[in-house]
Amino acid sequence: MNPIIEPIEKYGLSKRNRKRTLFSKIGVVGAGKEGSVIATTAALSGIEVVFLEPTEEKVANAFARIEAKLDKRIENWGLTQSEKRAVMGRIRGTLDYKDFEGCDFVIEAVRYDQTGVREVNQRKEVFQRLEQVLDPTAIIASNISTVVVTDLASELEHKERCIGLHFLSSVPGAEIIEIVRCLYTSDETFDKVCHFAKLINHQYVSVAESAGLVSLRLFLIQLNEACSMLMEGISGVEDIDRVLTVGFGHRLGVFRIADRMGIEKIVSLLQNLYEEYGHLKYKPSPVLLRLMRAKHFGVSRGRGFYVYDQEGNILKANL
Repeated sequence: MNPIIEPIEKYGLSKRNRKRTLFSKIGVVGAGKEGSVIATTAALSGIEVVFLEPTEEKVANAFARIEAKLDKRIENWGLTQSEKRAVMGRIRGTLDYKDFEGCDFVIEAVRYDQTGVREVNQRKEVFQRLEQVLDPTAIIASNISTVVVTDLASELEHKERCIGLHFLSSVPGAEIIEIVRCLYTSDETFDKVCHFAKLINHQYVSVAESAGLVSLRLFLIQLNEACSMLMEGISGVEDIDRVLTVGFGHRLGVFRIADRMGIEKIVSLLQNLYEEYGHLKYKPSPVLLRLMRAKHFGVSRGRGFYVYDQEGNILKANL
């Protein structure tokens, strides 16, 4: 007599019977400075992450960046070695867009080039390739600062699932996200992204689609004014930052943040804002232009407003 064989799934909890949790798996296109922060933050919150890079070498470099971020937390008693292994186990690198299948949410975070520019057509292509592999309900986002999301989404079939985000990745511990609705973004998409922000323990603000959003417009004007003080000889780099950190409670001060962001990126952002709004307050300071021409881009090159050692620690002021 042949035994009766029935699947055990009928008698217990199984994937077939469980409703899939929203944002159990997300994707990140580009795991450079900003993308690696997003991937690490999501994985620390228990979310499975797939990131895409164009070469195996860049995938390996991205893993090194993520591991370095986690090691920093271990040094500061914010993470254990076993927790680090668990977080790293949630992150996977890929070269193929097909590996984004099953993601609820994919964030485009393509790197800036050496001149501090992000090519709009390249980012549009990313959106189009994502639409080919994702379910119609999956959200496609861009980690934006000056580019308009409506432009990126304009050629997609499901435009209502597109949205913009801005993580303040250059400021450690800045757990806030600017969420940007484009002309097509549905209420459902916006609500889901607000839920995602809560899942990763970030506060969020809704910002109208505009170049520079809130954070960069405030910061870049302040940086330009601080550069004017340097040119006028009113005060030095370290003292201006000290007024902001001690007097106003800033974490780093404008010059240290600028060095972390990258001078080449800052000049590009200011030029974009100047073209958009036409106001002189957004015209890059001659101090910034001088640093850029000298390729003193900040922490990445070891020189900016400050001089840094190989670990990124400040040695002295550079100006």
